[in-house]
Amino acid sequence: MFETIWPLASVVIGVLLLLVLIIFCKLNTFIALIVTSVVTAIILGMPLDQIIDTVEEGMGSTLGHIALIFGLGAILGKLLSDGGGATRIADTLIDKFGLKHVQWAMIVAAFIVGIALFFEVGLVLLIPLVFTIAKRANVSQLKLGLPMVVALSVTHGFLPPHPGPVVIAKELEANLGQVLMFGIIIAIPVTIIAGPMFNKVAEKLTPTAYNREGDISAIGAQKEFTQDEMPSFGLSILTAILPVILMLFSTIVELITGHDEATNVFEAAVYFIGSAGTAMLIAVLFALFSMGLQQGRKLNDIMDSVSNAIYPIGMMLLIIGGGGTFKQVLIDGGVGDTISTLFEGSHMSPILLAWMVAAVLRIALGSATIAAISSTGIVLPLLQASDVNVALVVLAIGAGSIILSHVNDAGFWMFKEYFGLTVKETFLTWSLLETIISVSGIIFILFLSLFV
Repeated sequence: MFETIWPLASVVIGVLLLLVLIIFCKLNTFIALIVTSVVTAIILGMPLDQIIDTVEEGMGSTLGHIALIFGLGAILGKLLSDGGGATRIADTLIDKFGLKHVQWAMIVAAFIVGIALFFEVGLVLLIPLVFTIAKRANVSQLKLGLPMVVALSVTHGFLPPHPGPVVIAKELEANLGQVLMFGIIIAIPVTIIAGPMFNKVAEKLTPTAYNREGDISAIGAQKEFTQDEMPSFGLSILTAILPVILMLFSTIVELITGHDEATNVFEAAVYFIGSAGTAMLIAVLFALFSMGLQQGRKLNDIMDSVSNAIYPIGMMLLIIGGGGTFKQVLIDGGVGDTISTLFEGSHMSPILLAWMVAAVLRIALGSATIAAISSTGIVLPLLQASDVNVALVVLAIGAGSIILSHVNDAGFWMFKEYFGLTVKETFLTWSLLETIISVSGIIFILFLSLFV
């Protein structure tokens, strides 16, 4: 009995230690993750001479795959932003939809921009536009801002090349193209439910929040583009979604042929171009032209954008690597095997279990990325005895890692401050919309699992 309970108790102790180190001791998240990993390994009874090897393996195996995609993704987003492409996409859609349907314009714009830009970057880029359009249309800032952050959050949680889905897919050995394809199918209805539909409910739940005046002075001055300085709408869209097009095309070819591995030159070329790393590299090279040279920007200026894209993600990469070490400790320490034994003969769907594990870790830890990575170490052994579609498990973990953002999540405070809300209003808007994304996401994932 003790041998069954102790590994699970060790996980609880580890999570509590991580919370104490981050929240009360104010320790850097990366350092806190490494300390927690080592302490948890000791508690699990791992040989002392193997602990650092496990830590190194966890960090190396996690970063080895995603560092390339993460870095290229950051560069693509920065080029799209500095080249005026993201602004062109947003401006054009708002003009096409008109002020009457501006809420839908913001959703579509944020969804497209959100594919290429990480959540925080997309938020900083689009929120000044939200405030400007809200004033022009004489509507609440939150009425436009809420659907916008929903679209950004959905793409962050469900769609590669965002770090969460990429890391989970790598750890579970899922087909990234399938994750992307199924992710888009699920993301569209989830965005509509958590965006425009919830917006009406939230306005009744907390009407005072919709009368607040936000403050975005902390963002600083944003670069403004003239019409001549921005690329065309079509070129901007193509740049933003080029990696998605390449990965989806590869997946569709794979589904049509039924070949996981190339059997001829054509398939080899398609699979090579459609792999995440190659697709991102091609997109970045294209963006150097479309968002740089084509706009008359000097090469030094373009390279400054590339450099500025990389600097901010250094600590994020270390944190992701730290999450990987904790994951590896859980695997090597036997936690996953223990959970696998507990659920032996259980009829619970691995998809639902994956969502529940990620949700609990998200609520406890605050970080969606850390919750997602840590969940893989617990869920992985269960998949070895299951025929469930692994791409759907990836999305289930992504959905669980979004749930109930609250005071231990930086996104909670960003949303609160930008829109000038009280803590209670932030819970009734931001925290609730994140929970709706998570719950509606797992419902659609379970429904989709009936057919794939």
